[in-house]
Amino acid sequence: MTTTTLAENASKRPLSTKTLAALLDMRPESILKAYMRKGSYFGLRPVKLPNGRLMWPADSFEKLTGGQQ
Repeated sequence: MTTTTLAENASKRPLSTKTLAALLDMRPESILKAYMRKGSYFGLRPVKLPNGRLMWPADSFEKLTGGQQ
């Protein structure tokens, strides 16, 4: 497998709250609090796993930042 393929596969996986927070340079608690209050985080809705963790769509970072890094 090439590096490009690994990067593409990694970008298609859902993001944990901790990972999304790190990408957005904020605390995971801030994302969770907004989600608990409004039922979404700026229009994004995570999938709740059986163990209670939230997994956010793989393109969440791009949607929130408008594709800018």
